[in-house]
Amino acid sequence: MAKATKAKQLTFDKENEVGLLAEMSGSLSAADVNITGLCAYQMNERAYFMIMTDNNAKAKRALKKIDIQAEYEPVIAVEMPNKAGEIEKVAAKLADAGIDIEYTYGTAGSKRSTFCVIKTDKDAKAIKVINK
Repeated sequence: MAKATKAKQLTFDKENEVGLLAEMSGSLSAADVNITGLCAYQMNERAYFMIMTDNNAKAKRALKKIDIQAEYEPVIAVEMPNKAGEIEKVAAKLADAGIDIEYTYGTAGSKRSTFCVIKTDKDAKAIKVINK
């Protein structure tokens, strides 16, 4: 069964350049910050990042040192069993409740569980719906 909790991620965009991911992750590593979730993509010559860390405040300070102005964004962290159909169950619950998923990203953290980050138009309601 899926379990949803409130979470915050850091988001930023910057002009895309070769090595940006290495620079960003190196800055966090040097500050002893672990990245626990990451979504990054390039569009129209800009790089967009959404990152979950084990210490967002420390991460934000480390990024500022390399001229990256990250912002906090509330999201939902969802842990669910790592088996076929689990994200479908979560998405169906949200759809049935009239909640729009703006984006999601995730990974199979282990053979037993999967971790997803979900942003919706009604995060507080979505958490209640998922945890029913």
